Order: sequence, then C-alpha cells, then structure tokens
Amino acid sequence: MPAITAFLRLPVPPSRRSFPSCFRASALMLALAAASAATNATASAASVYLEELTSPELRERIAAGATTVLVPVGGTEQSGPYIVLGKHNGRAHLLAGRIAERLGNAVVAPTVSYVPEGSIRPPAAHMRYAGTISIPDSAFDAMLDATARSLCQHGLRQVVLLGDHGGYQKNLERVAQHVNKAGDAACRVYAPTEYYQAASDGFAALLRKRGYSAAEIGAHAGLADVSLSLALDPAQVRSAALAHGPTPGDGVAGDPRRASAELGQLGVQQIIEATVGAIKRLPPAH
Repeated sequence: MPAITAFLRLPVPPSRRSFPSCFRASALMLALAAASAATNATASAASVYLEELTSPELRERIAAGATTVLVPVGGTEQSGPYIVLGKHNGRAHLLAGRIAERLGNAVVAPTVSYVPEGSIRPPAAHMRYAGTISIPDSAFDAMLDATARSLCQHGLRQVVLLGDHGGYQKNLERVAQHVNKAGDAACRVYAPTEYYQAASDGFAALLRKRGYSAAEIGAHAGLADVSLSLALDPAQVRSAALAHGPTPGDGVAGDPRRASAELGQLGVQQIIEATVGAIKRLPPAH
C-alpha cells in the first residue's frame, strides 16, 4: 500500500504537533479501511459468481466473452449425523466455481437449493428425516425453465445445469430439452451427465480400486460422500460423529469412518476434469 506508507512518512506540521497521537492513528485506520474496501471491490469484480457482481460488471464480462453460465443445483436434505443439511448446496456452489475458473469464459448463477425430495405427506424418502425440504417436480421444472430463459435474455449463450443430487437428473435433461425446443437458437441449455456420473459411480470406482468395499463407500453419507465434503468444506462434517458407525434407521447408506479429505480430493479433481471436458465439447450456440 504505497499511499499509506507515504502518509506515515509525512512530517507533522508545527501547527499540528500539539495534536494527540490518536489523530494520526485515526487517519491511518481510515486509510487502511479505504484500501481494504478498494481491494475487496476489485476481488468481487473478478469473481466468477454472478451474485457477487454488479449488473454493469456482468454485462462487461459477457461482452468480453464470458457467455457460459453454470447453474449449480443442490438440495436441502438429511445426511444422517455426519453431514449438514446443506451438503449439496455447498458442494455444488464450490465445484461450479472451480469449474468456471478452469473454463475461463464462464460465470456461476446462484445455487438452486429447493429440489424434489419425495412426498411431503405422507413423508417418503429423505422427507422422513428432519430438515429435508421437498418441492413438486412441476415447481422445480418451472423454476429451472424460468432461470434458464432469464439468463439467455441477458446475452449468455450456454446455460449449463449441474446437478449434485441423483434424484432430479432426468428433470434437468427434460428442462434443457424443453427450453431448447421452444427457445432462441442463440442460447442453448445443457444438462451434462458427466458431473454427477463422476461424483457418484466414477468416484466409487476409483475408491474400489484403492481397496475400499462397496458397502463402505455407500450411496449416501458413506465414505465417498463424507470424503467429498471433507475435501471441499470440512465444516460440513461432524467429526465427532465419525467415531461411531452408522446405525439402522439413521438415513445413512455406507460407512464413513475412514473418510478423509485426501480421498475426497481425488473425487473433486475427477468431477472438475470430467465436467470441464464435457462443457468444452458442447456445440456452440448459433
């Protein structure tokens, strides 16, 4: 901060030498606050996350060639005693950000946090556990449809739906087909399957090669699931609970006791590589 350094070296005029030392301290704090605000503003303007940009900043980004937008789709559901209810939302947000950075010409829309999770009454699937939020398929599809059309309206040319949950993958494909059939050929919507495939079957296969059993890897809040969260956001995981294995009826499929950030990082890299490759292979909009 050259300006602040120069300020500190300035001599105090004779008329000001009687001022208490707190005058210079207060001025220094104001200068530091201004410099910090300027740094934060610059960092925000460089962010890939749409919600951290102003409208003019996004418009400039699009004009400069950032015409792909990733729409991370998460969900609010139980993961037993091991992972917080917002697991999918946090992971989808962070992974989409890293994918956008790798692509270099993409921004990331706000994460979709409300998804179909089963019947509400009578409760089915994850709705049988406290904290899960479910919406009807029709509402979910309509929300994604309007989201894609809104983004296309602003000049973005590729809208990519990235689903972190297995239950709505068909919904994403259906919405993409519907918008593309009825929409403008200058903007296309895609739902690449590579993202979720890498996070689920692909990561499980990698773990099996390292000697972990299918029963341990699991399909929900097991070794694979918890390892991904440890790699991306350790605060999602309740470490004390990992000392105890799953019990019947706790909403867990798998055994996460040997989960680690190191294992999760293997999955993270696989997801990013697979998804970046898939998006680069998408046909350009006309």
